[in-house]
Amino acid sequence: MGNKSNSDIMVKPSFPVLRIRNSEFVEVLRHLVKNRAAVLGLIIIGGFILAAVLAPLIAPYDPLETNLMNRLKGPSPEHRLGTDELGRDLLSRLLYGGRISLNIGIISVLIGAGIGIPLGAVSGYYGGKFDILVQRLIDIMIAFPGILLAIVVVTVLGVGVENVMIATGIASVPVYARLVRGSVLSVKEQSYVAAAKAAGLGDMRIIFRQVLPNCLAPVIVQSTFQIATSILWAAGLGFLGLGAQAPTPEWGAILSNGRAYIRTAHHLTTYPGLAILFMVLGFNLVGDGLRDALDPKTR
Repeated sequence: MGNKSNSDIMVKPSFPVLRIRNSEFVEVLRHLVKNRAAVLGLIIIGGFILAAVLAPLIAPYDPLETNLMNRLKGPSPEHRLGTDELGRDLLSRLLYGGRISLNIGIISVLIGAGIGIPLGAVSGYYGGKFDILVQRLIDIMIAFPGILLAIVVVTVLGVGVENVMIATGIASVPVYARLVRGSVLSVKEQSYVAAAKAAGLGDMRIIFRQVLPNCLAPVIVQSTFQIATSILWAAGLGFLGLGAQAPTPEWGAILSNGRAYIRTAHHLTTYPGLAILFMVLGFNLVGDGLRDALDPKTR
């Protein structure tokens, strides 16, 4: 048997990567379940998701079907939440509108996170002039309130549900970029990152395999809050006529159409407003619960 060289017997170094172990997952879930507000938020969100998925089955009418003979009718056994100015069933429109709001919230967060997380990670890891340039760009974006930035983007791209998703996603990029940069500045000083550099691993591999996985907890929490914010922004854009266009049953647009009849048919504004309120509340309650559950100091 020949002698093995040092390179043959050298053990490859291993570096810690954040993985949710079963025990940790159970602990987080246990803490979350003990939080009554978070459980209430999960019930609210679950109810909206279930209603949105089952909308074609449980909606009593076609949300686009008009009947001028029944216009502006109040809640009744035939129309549980009443009808709008064109005689369309309000309950059916709200059920289908929930689909649009959830899609906007989730997809806009994916867009914002998909751009902001890599940007913040690379900026925080390399630092220097690149970091300064990125942060000045983020400062400019943050100078605009989120809803105002979304309005600017929609104005450039044009109205429509797809453009609302893009606009709210772009408006959330600074939030993720700043959050991830701050986490990376702390994580990159850890000993295992120095060991990875010493082992000759490339910068991109270190960032995406060693650094970013250990920054996920605050990103998960922020994403929950950001879905609520995006839904609220989308409703605001719809209310201003910059979101979904008629006859699409979007909550903000329904609310906007109903304001002209607020004295004679207040249900046109009351029920869409409550739907927006409870959905945003549900995501915020879950976000608060996740923040406490993922923070070891509060467990």
